Amino acid sequence: MQATMMRVPLSLNHFLERAGTLFPESEIVSRLPDKSLRRHRYADFHRRSRALAAALARLGLRKGDRVATLCWNHHAHLECYFGIPAAAGVMHTLNLRLAPDDIGWIAQHAQDRFLIVDDILLPLYRRFAHLHRFERVIVFPFSGEAVEGGFDDYESLLEATDFECAAHDENDPIAMCYTSGTTGRPKGVVYSHRSTVLHSLVASLPDFWALAGRDVVLAVTPMFHANCWGIAYAAVMLGAKLVFPGPHLHPEDLLDLVQAEQPTLALGVPTIWLSMIQAYEAQAGRWRFPRALRTLIGGAAVPEALIRAYARHGVRVSAPSPTRSPSSAARPRTSASGARRLPAFRCRWWTCASSATRASRPGTASRSASSRCTVPSSPAAITASRMRRASAKMDGCAPATSRAWTPTATCASPTAPKT
Repeated sequence: MQATMMRVPLSLNHFLERAGTLFPESEIVSRLPDKSLRRHRYADFHRRSRALAAALARLGLRKGDRVATLCWNHHAHLECYFGIPAAAGVMHTLNLRLAPDDIGWIAQHAQDRFLIVDDILLPLYRRFAHLHRFERVIVFPFSGEAVEGGFDDYESLLEATDFECAAHDENDPIAMCYTSGTTGRPKGVVYSHRSTVLHSLVASLPDFWALAGRDVVLAVTPMFHANCWGIAYAAVMLGAKLVFPGPHLHPEDLLDLVQAEQPTLALGVPTIWLSMIQAYEAQAGRWRFPRALRTLIGGAAVPEALIRAYARHGVRVSAPSPTRSPSSAARPRTSASGARRLPAFRCRWWTCASSATRASRPGTASRSASSRCTVPSSPAAITASRMRRASAKMDGCAPATSRAWTPTATCASPTAPKT
C-alpha cells in the first residue's frame, strides 16, 4: 500500500521561496567595514538571491560547478548560500583564516570556476591568485567603494529579474567545505539539499537550538567555516531576524552590536565569548545583556568558568561538540525538583583539589574528592589554568578523556561538557 501524502523532494529552494512569501518583512542586519549597519528585508533577500542565480546562469554556470566565496558574514554572503544552489551550482566557502597557499591549493583542488569576494579581501585574493585561475572574479563592494577594473561588479550583476530555479535532485550537492587543522592536506566535505534541510529541521527542535521565528540570531560563527554551523539555513527557514557582524569581531564591537540589536541567540567559538565577558565585566555598566539571550558555543571545549561567568549575568550557554551534526547538541535534563541533573566529568581546564570525602547531595551518589573540580574564580583565570593543566596531575586526576565521566553523579554546570 502506498501512502497518500504528496512526495516532495527536499530542497533548499523551498526555504528561499518560503522566506520571500511568508516572511517578507523579517530583517537581515549587516555591519559594514565602517561599522554602520545596513538593513535588508527578507523580500529583498529573496529577490537578490534569485537575481544572483540568474546572473550566474547567464555567465555560463553549469550544474555541479563550484562557486567559491571569500567573504565575511553579511547579507551578500547569505545570498550566495541560496542563490548559488538555486542555479544548480555548489557554493564553496574559502576559509580566509587559512594561509594563502592553503586557500589557493583548496580552490585548485575543488576546481572552482567563479569567485565571489569582498572588496576589502582583494589583497588576500591577490596573494593566492597565482595558484588557481578563476574564470570570473565577482567583487562585492562591501566597503561601498567602486569596484576595480578587471573584475565583475556583484551589484551590477543583480539586475536580472526573471528566473526559474534549475531542476535538481534532493541528493544533489549545494555546498562544500574543506577541513582545517587536520593532518596532511585539507579534505573536502560536500552537503546536499536533503542533508541541509534535515539538519535545519532537526537542529531547530527545542532540545537543540530551540530556534523560532521570533528569535534574533547573532551569527558570529564564520559563514566561511562549517557553513556557520547551518544556522543561516535554519533562520531563513523560520523567518528569524539575522544579525551579521561583518569583519568587526573585537569584544567591544560585538557588545555594542548586542546592545543595539538585542539578540536572543548568539553563536561563536570560546575565544570570542571569553574576550566578551572579560570586557563586559571590566567595563561594568557600559552594556547589558538581553534578558532572553542564550548562546551556542562550539568549535572547542568550553571551560566551566566561562559558563558560570555568563550564568552570573543571566545568559544560558549551550556547548555542543564542534560539528554540524545536530546530534552533537542537547539540553540537560532536570530532576523532579527542577534542578539540572548532569553527568559528572573529570577536569579538563581546571585544577583538581583533594580531601578525604565529599558529602552526598540529596538524591545523588557521593563522589570521591579526587575527581572534584575547583573552577577558576574568573574568566581571566582560564588561560592560566590551561597552562597548568599539561603538567598538573594532582592526586591522580588526569585531563579528561572521552570516557572520564560517571552518569550517576551530578554537576552544577549548566551544560554537560563530556569531552
